[in-house]
Amino acid sequence: MHQQLTDHTTEVKRLQRCMNDLVSVLALPAVWIVSEPNRILETLLDALMTILDLDFLYARVRLDSHGTPIDGLRTAPPFVTNHSSEEVRKALNQWSGEVPQSWSKPAFRRLAGHEVSVLPIRLGIEGELGLIAAGSQRAGFPEQSENLVISVAANQAAIGLQHALRLNEQKRVASELDRRVAERTRELAETNKELQLQVGLLQHLPVSAWTLKPDGTTDFVNQVWLEYSGQTLDFVRSHPEAWMTAVHPDDREAASRAFWDGVRSGQGFAVETRSLRAHDGSYRWHLQQAEVLRDAEGNVIKFVGTTTDIDDWKRAQEELRNSQAELARMMRVLTIGQLTASIAHEVSQPLSGVIMNASTCLRMLKSDPPNIDGARETAQRAIRDGSRASDVITRLRTLFSKKQVDVEPHDLNEAAREVIALLSGELQRNGIILKQEFGDPLPAVRGDRVQLQQVILNLIRNASDAMCGVEDRPRQMVLRTELEGEHVRLSVQDSGVGLTPETTERMFESFYTTKSDGMGVGLSVSRSIIEANHGRLWAMANDGPGATFAFSIPCEYGSRSQ
Repeated sequence: MHQQLTDHTTEVKRLQRCMNDLVSVLALPAVWIVSEPNRILETLLDALMTILDLDFLYARVRLDSHGTPIDGLRTAPPFVTNHSSEEVRKALNQWSGEVPQSWSKPAFRRLAGHEVSVLPIRLGIEGELGLIAAGSQRAGFPEQSENLVISVAANQAAIGLQHALRLNEQKRVASELDRRVAERTRELAETNKELQLQVGLLQHLPVSAWTLKPDGTTDFVNQVWLEYSGQTLDFVRSHPEAWMTAVHPDDREAASRAFWDGVRSGQGFAVETRSLRAHDGSYRWHLQQAEVLRDAEGNVIKFVGTTTDIDDWKRAQEELRNSQAELARMMRVLTIGQLTASIAHEVSQPLSGVIMNASTCLRMLKSDPPNIDGARETAQRAIRDGSRASDVITRLRTLFSKKQVDVEPHDLNEAAREVIALLSGELQRNGIILKQEFGDPLPAVRGDRVQLQQVILNLIRNASDAMCGVEDRPRQMVLRTELEGEHVRLSVQDSGVGLTPETTERMFESFYTTKSDGMGVGLSVSRSIIEANHGRLWAMANDGPGATFAFSIPCEYGSRSQ
């Protein structure tokens, strides 16, 4: 009970840390408002290195489709002592190559003779903005919470970078417009002809363009805005806030505040508003932004601004929120479906034993004379299998509800022998030669006995199924247990069809199966069970025919020392 409370408290603290980390990551966009890409990159790296226990963090960001990418690197003091920054940067550039989209899976890498687990996260939907690579020599990296925090941070950074790049481009356009206006203004002071030329230039810009006097009064608006809003030039010149009558009523207060703050401070402004389109009466989102034009003494000559339609981008954001909500709903549906399929798959095994034992019991009772002792024994086995079915449902509910499993010390060899006894008849019918190589003595393991027996049963049956079509060699299965450090390892080796590359990559996915009558949940549930018991489950191809599936879980004394 004390161990359960301790584990529960540890899990709560871990989840609290994860929630705090996510809150910190989700707060980053507040720092990135109207920020440069390199500033976004620096704060992202600094924040993640502060939040997570990493040896290094590397990011490469493309400023645009033609520009040279920039990169950033942060390393922890113990790690950088053995590996210089340039050494890490060079290795990462070699691993990732020139196409960030091609490097998307966690991998173990060799760096100066040391093995480092590297988690790459692409920036942007297809990695078009670059990538983030987090590295650690720590065993088990990345944990699920670390993967979540880094992925959320990458998404936030991608949104911030896209927004910053978009603003930079808009600023570049506005700056170019500002430069051209300033150049023309000096010339227009000398000749009215040049003034008309400049007005004509602004009229033909493909976006709404306008200029304000230092007090905020409009002195020019090009035809694009007038046609869009249905306003007249005289009207928008009549009052500094006249153009705001085209702004949605709910956005006017924010627009007015940003407008006057920018005018009075002489710094310009940028604000997003919904603006009325006159010809159909619809409101569309626009970015209203103004830059200041100053004379040689620094005095404000006028404000030069543009109004850019961003409605399609805003709808895309709504980039994405609806899709995320639907994805969350589908994940909940998937979890329920997986639980249902898992229960059906796991309960069918002990129920088959109940039916078989009950039938045997009836035959013994009908014999002349009745075999009372045999009937009693088979009835007891039926009760045992019925209890196992109940235990399976209880333990699967515990597993999928993320509750603490019922761990207790027990003999893994004894648990395996019980499963073999249950399946002995089935193995004989299938012509399976089972060889038992139990390590003896073995220390007790700490875990949920019924769940571990379900895993052993799944592995034996899978091995038996893999050999059902073998005719050119003995159908031999080896069940082996052995001590492995502070863990006990159990392996099931078969001489069946073996593993293909696709099977090896996907065998532990939910609902993936190579059997015509399979449900694709056995190995997925087995891995979840082993991981819930603080162990790991894996598979490997044999040197000869067939494959080996194995799991290891902590010894009783090993778990106490942790």
